[in-house]
Parts: sequence; structure tokens; C-alpha cells
Amino acid sequence: MVSPEPGDPTPLIGAPTDIAPIGNLRLKPAHERTGAEEAGDIDWEAIAARPEFKSLLQRKSRFIVPATIFFLVYYLALPALVGYAKPFMQTRVGPFNIAYLFALSQFFMAWIIAAFYVRAANIFDRDAKAILDDEERR
Repeated sequence: MVSPEPGDPTPLIGAPTDIAPIGNLRLKPAHERTGAEEAGDIDWEAIAARPEFKSLLQRKSRFIVPATIFFLVYYLALPALVGYAKPFMQTRVGPFNIAYLFALSQFFMAWIIAAFYVRAANIFDRDAKAILDDEERR
């Protein structure tokens, strides 16, 4: 072994360092695996064919599609009403007009829809985990 030069923090040239060894000596944690490394872990085709999974997708669609349509109609109603119902939107309600109040209500409507989605997504996630757990037990 060759001794280090003065001021070199390396104790010895060729000494082991904190760099991870090259190779796959042990299993990687789940967050470090690639898709190819996980391909054999779960039979995704079998999960997709299960009636529980199809039911989950239908329930998600029954929530997401109407919520999206409602939000888009509510959001696009403001410019449509300002353009086509100008006298109505100019009606004063206290110090504000209806157009201003409607615009502010869009923030609250977005938060309300988001809260409903978070609640529904927690249920969807719980059901999806149950399907995956059941598949792993098989």
C-alpha cells in the first residue's frame, strides 16, 4: 500500500470507502427498483381481470367524470354569464356585484370539490390496497 500525500484525507490509497459496492448483492428497497426489476413481483394482467378491480375503476369513473363536468361548467359559466347576461352580473349585492361574488365562489367550489375528491381517493386507495394485498397472498 502506498501512503497518502501530506494533507490528503484518504487514510490509504485503495482503502474501502463509503461508496456502495457495484452489483446486486442484496435486494434493493422498493423505491429504488426499476419497472423491469419489479415486473415479476405482481401479475398485473390478473389484477386487471378481477371483478373487484373493474368495480373500482367504475366507481372512480362515476366520481371523477361528473365532478370534472360540474367543475368545467361552473368555471366556464362566469365568462359566459358576463358576456351574455351582463345586466344580471352587474346587479349589486352590497358593495359587490354578482360577477365578483361568482368569481370568488369559484375558489370555494374548487376547495369543496378537492375535499370531496380527497375523501373519495382515500376510499379508492384503501380498496386498491386490499386488491393488491389479496393478490400477493395468492
